[in-house]
Amino acid sequence: MPYLFTSESVSEGHPDKIADQISDALLDNFLAFDPESKVACETLVTTGQVILAGEVKSHTYVDLQQIAREVINQIGYTKGSYQFSGDSCGVISLIHEQSQDINQGVDRGSKELQGAGDQGMMFGYACRETDNYMPLALELSHRILHELAELRREARDIPYLRPDAKAQVTVEYSDDHQPLRIDTVVISTQHDPFDADDARMLAKIKLDMLQILMPRVIAGLPERLHELFDGKVTYHINPTGKFVIGGPHGDTGLTGRKIVVDTYGGKGAHGGGAFSGKDPSKVDRSAAYAARHAAKNLVAAGVADEILLQLSYAIGIAEPTSLYVNTYGTAKVGLSDGEIAERVAELFDMRPFAIEQRLKLRHPIYLETAAYGHMGKAPRTVKKIFESPYNGRVETEVELFTWEKLDTVAAVKSAFGL
Repeated sequence: MPYLFTSESVSEGHPDKIADQISDALLDNFLAFDPESKVACETLVTTGQVILAGEVKSHTYVDLQQIAREVINQIGYTKGSYQFSGDSCGVISLIHEQSQDINQGVDRGSKELQGAGDQGMMFGYACRETDNYMPLALELSHRILHELAELRREARDIPYLRPDAKAQVTVEYSDDHQPLRIDTVVISTQHDPFDADDARMLAKIKLDMLQILMPRVIAGLPERLHELFDGKVTYHINPTGKFVIGGPHGDTGLTGRKIVVDTYGGKGAHGGGAFSGKDPSKVDRSAAYAARHAAKNLVAAGVADEILLQLSYAIGIAEPTSLYVNTYGTAKVGLSDGEIAERVAELFDMRPFAIEQRLKLRHPIYLETAAYGHMGKAPRTVKKIFESPYNGRVETEVELFTWEKLDTVAAVKSAFGL
């Protein structure tokens, strides 16, 4: 019998995502001026206020308040009417130095022996539902909100949009786990006050979402996915009605509170650790990226149609304590999941320093991860400029989303005889 599966995403203007972006912008600035920085910073945003907290060990100094304000303005919180603006909000910093008790388990005489920054388990997942090997419901949720943000910035076809928004997509699957159709789409978008009454306002927003936003989203999808929008999709647009009060004025935001949005939308699994604001010595982040990289290359190579990969670590220990693989019965190589895991361990060095080197994680690459998902984005090379009254100017070329590169497919095929 067909079944339904749902994933959600939130916009860059959602309070939790504002916090994530500020935390990752701080991290990028520390890494730009001192690549060996150890950073674990958290952000809280609420009406007119930003609070920064956490631990940092670095040889550089950055203007934390200015960085936070720049991020807020770039997102689009630039008006006093939002009750939260980069130019007027208060910014309080409570960041202090990292505990030496933790650092002694990470830094070693040989970098290759660098220990994990914490204990825990991390997951990577990949499947064939989309061209980027991501679950369909989450991919569509991200695309809806990314396109909505583009429309907001254009301020032409839908001029009343404000930065806060959420989307949710429900996909109907067949018994053999293939997407059949899009069942339900939920979109809640913040907006300016309307002169019209609430009913007319809601009707206008719904019409714009259905006639302007969704056609742009569908047009950007591969042709094979167009038919999933079969004309019977149920749309819930701003189902509570008016959504003028939003952003940090409507809901307090915290770093790390959208970890499922950041990964696979509930498909596969999540180890529970957040990503944003953490340098790559924290395996919560780096090992999750490494697990995604391995899972994606394994699926792309044809080892299986769907793969979940789990890593686990002990604080201060370099080698993972476990590596687990689940192919959900889709393996195509005549091996058990345990045997596949053994070969994966031989193919991919999952020690923290090896991950940092392989995926080039000691660079300022993290702000771009902090909205619309850490997984599934196209890898690319960009130039970045960082300026500081204390450190001068750094211009650097970095690779973004290296964990999305299909650069080990040939090695995987060779190892599995494909």
